[in-house]
Amino acid sequence: MIGLVSVTFLAACNDKSAESAKSSPDTTATVAATTTEVKPAEIADAKYMETGKHFLASFAKGDIDGWLSDWQDNGVFAWNNLDSVVGKAAIAKYWKDRWSKLDSITFVNDIWLPMQVNKPQRNEQTGVWLLGWYLFNEKFKNGKRVVEEAHDLLHFGSDGKVDRQIHFVDMAPIKAAMMK
Repeated sequence: MIGLVSVTFLAACNDKSAESAKSSPDTTATVAATTTEVKPAEIADAKYMETGKHFLASFAKGDIDGWLSDWQDNGVFAWNNLDSVVGKAAIAKYWKDRWSKLDSITFVNDIWLPMQVNKPQRNEQTGVWLLGWYLFNEKFKNGKRVVEEAHDLLHFGSDGKVDRQIHFVDMAPIKAAMMK
């Protein structure tokens, strides 16, 4: 008899603890949600990939103004050798002059990766970066050609427009092809 009472008592205690566990709020999810660490970088919105595609399409047509429509007025176009052009007007002047020497340019095999940088590793700006890789084929009016791979880093300002582009390319064959 004592055994039966003991079992009933233990079962009753277990039922109450199960009930109280069901009715009490779970605070572990709240604690976990408030203590999550910000990732240094993560994939950004795919809409930025369209900007990269628009850049190449406009540039291939020689539409420098269309290419610059996604740029801030004070944007910076920089090359991997640390040379740069500052301001939308100066960038337009440079590329319109460069295009005057071209017969055509095509781009193939482009790949775009939008990244959100939350914590810089060195000196890069936080915010959205679009990383791009592609092959280009330039035909100059003097008949010379250059086929190369290029890599671009585009940074977007808070207004969603490009404020910085870093263009990685070997300029030696391009400069040689532009000579008469």
